[in-house]
Amino acid sequence: MSNQSASNTPQATIVVKLGGTEGVDFSAICQDAAELLARGQRLVFVHGGSAEANALGEALGAPPRFITSPSGYTSRYTDRKTLEIFLMAVNGKVNSLLTEQLQRLGVNAFGLSGMDGRLMQATRKDSIQSIENGKRKIIRDDYTGKIEQVDASLLNLLLGAGTLPVIAPVAVSMAGEALNVDADRAAAMVAAALKAETLLLLTAVPGLMKNFPDESSLIRQLPQNQLPAALEAAQGRMKKKVLGAEEALKGGVRRVIIADGRIQNPISNALAGNGTVIQ
Repeated sequence: MSNQSASNTPQATIVVKLGGTEGVDFSAICQDAAELLARGQRLVFVHGGSAEANALGEALGAPPRFITSPSGYTSRYTDRKTLEIFLMAVNGKVNSLLTEQLQRLGVNAFGLSGMDGRLMQATRKDSIQSIENGKRKIIRDDYTGKIEQVDASLLNLLLGAGTLPVIAPVAVSMAGEALNVDADRAAAMVAAALKAETLLLLTAVPGLMKNFPDESSLIRQLPQNQLPAALEAAQGRMKKKVLGAEEALKGGVRRVIIADGRIQNPISNALAGNGTVIQ
C-alpha cells in the first residue's frame, strides 16, 4: 500500500527544495517527509548538490569555477567536463542516495532528473557574461540553461502512482543536450507547473536575514511587493532563492517559505511558519 493512500482526499502539493550546501540535514528532511506522506500529504522533492559536485571536481583535478554576472548572481561555470562531473555527483550520487534514504523509510521515492522524459526543458544560454577583476568577459562554451517548461502531466502521473518524485537539477535543451540549471529556480518552476500551494526552500540558514549572517535579524514575513528590495539586499546564493520565490509566486504558488534545513522536522517546522514566509 502506498504511503499516500492514507487519506482519501488528496491534499495540496508541497514542493520541497533541499539545498545542496554543507549542513542541510537530508536524513531529518526524509524522516519528516515520511511522516507527512503517511498522513496523506503530497510532496515533490527538488535537490541541489553543489557541495558534492565541488568535492568530486576537486578529487578529479577539475576544481569548480564560479562566475558572477554583472547583476551580482553567482553560478557554476559549466563547460562539458564540468557538466559530466556535475551529472556524476548530482544526478548520480545525490539523487540515488536520497532515493535510497527514502526507500529505507518505506517511501516509494522515484529518482529522476529534468532530462528524463523531457520533464524540464530549457534554453541553453548562447553566451554568458562574467565579471572578473572588474572586467566583463563573455563565455560561450557553457552548458547552463533557463527552464522554459515543466511537464506537470509526468509529475502528476508519478504522484498518482503513489510515488514521491525526487528531481535532480538537470534539464534538457531543445537539441537534447543536458544542461545544468539552478535548483532553486527549478523548484520554483516545478511548483508553478503543479499549481503547488507551498514551495519550501530548505537551506543552511534560518531564512532571509536583514543583516547577514546575524541570525537574530531573520525576516519572518515578507510581502510579495517587497521582493525587489529583498533581492537587492540578499547576499550570494540567497539571491537565487529570492529570485526563485518571486518566480514561483508569479507562477501562481500561494506562498514560499525559506527555512532552516539543519534542524529536526525541517518541513513541519517551516510549514508552521518558522523561516521567512513570502506570500
